[in-house]
Amino acid sequence: MIRNQDIVVIGIQAWDIEIGSNCKNIAAEFAKHNRVLYVNPPLDRASLRREHDTEKIQKRIRIKNGDSPDLVKLDDNLWNLYPKTMTESINWIPFHALFKFLNKRNNRIFAKDIQSAIDRLQFKDVLIFNDSSMFLGFHLKELLKAKGYAYYMRDYLIRVPYWKRHGERMEPQLIKKADTVVNNSTLYAEYGAKYNPKSFMVGQGCDVSLFNDEDGKIVVPTAFNDIPGPVLGYVGYLTSMRLDIALLEYLAQKRKDWSIVLVGPEDEDFRNSLLHEMDNVYFLGSKDPKELPAYVKGFDIAMNPQVVNDWTIGNYPRKIDEYLAMGKPTLATRTKAMEMFQDHVYLGSSKEEYLELVEKALKENSKERMAERIAFAKSHTWENNVKAIYEAIKKSA
Repeated sequence: MIRNQDIVVIGIQAWDIEIGSNCKNIAAEFAKHNRVLYVNPPLDRASLRREHDTEKIQKRIRIKNGDSPDLVKLDDNLWNLYPKTMTESINWIPFHALFKFLNKRNNRIFAKDIQSAIDRLQFKDVLIFNDSSMFLGFHLKELLKAKGYAYYMRDYLIRVPYWKRHGERMEPQLIKKADTVVNNSTLYAEYGAKYNPKSFMVGQGCDVSLFNDEDGKIVVPTAFNDIPGPVLGYVGYLTSMRLDIALLEYLAQKRKDWSIVLVGPEDEDFRNSLLHEMDNVYFLGSKDPKELPAYVKGFDIAMNPQVVNDWTIGNYPRKIDEYLAMGKPTLATRTKAMEMFQDHVYLGSSKEEYLELVEKALKENSKERMAERIAFAKSHTWENNVKAIYEAIKKSA
């Protein structure tokens, strides 16, 4: 446990982001025993031009002009900083040496705003927790004279075109100079260890309280009334970047007595797939997050049929914890990140293996197995995740 520490959290997601965020959950947990400044990414010139009329950008313009406060208190020990100074959009620059020069300038601008908030809050001996901000966080350890610097990896960002251009060279350098590297996947921990021996797997937190159905009060939606079982289901964004359309088509073709239920918005590839022509595949559309537990309850088997690529191979899928929290037999694609689930999740490496595992999961399901799944999911709290981060930081000291 780390207590009474002043922590500055930076990352690639702002506090006012519309979706859930690991970094926000971690910051809130930090703030239970420490003072925490959560720093939003600064406004950049490209975003100003591209999204000028959105409320998000207008809000930042008001802050930049001094018409709204840049430092907002969120809780007793938690503050949110909206940097007032705009940074330049430089990622398009093809020359790495020039990019590094301009990136250092952006870092100085960013650090000046952060230092202003540190001074106003009277923070001392700060610990910086950097959630994947490999460019704007590159020089902050020195510029802010931090007592400690932890770099957090939860996505394989250097496989994403935006980050790849300069990140393939810069992220290893940042990992090397970090005091601690923490990761939510074994794959990322191994990648970090290539450059820094103080690279630790700390797992993932997840708030599964919404998916707690131990009192049996969650009601299955009426949409399931006309769907014959057994039901194999998935909830989440239906995108070919993450999900294996060919695998789903194969399952639907091979076992027409199974129903496949897909809950969530679709990308173009899903909308144009053969799945829409199959009588035993049901698209139920987007749902409010609060409704999702009811849909999961309607599944006999919960699935995460990932396609394996650079983007997904190391990802920790939070939906697995949500499925397990409801006690559901869960089937997923075998990846490095899924190894930690192998005692509680059926892991398949091929289309044929998926078929066999569905049969096995249906036969083996029991109240005892359901209870084991629920207990395992409950162990993945944000409190436990942050405890692991604290231990990694203390080991690195």
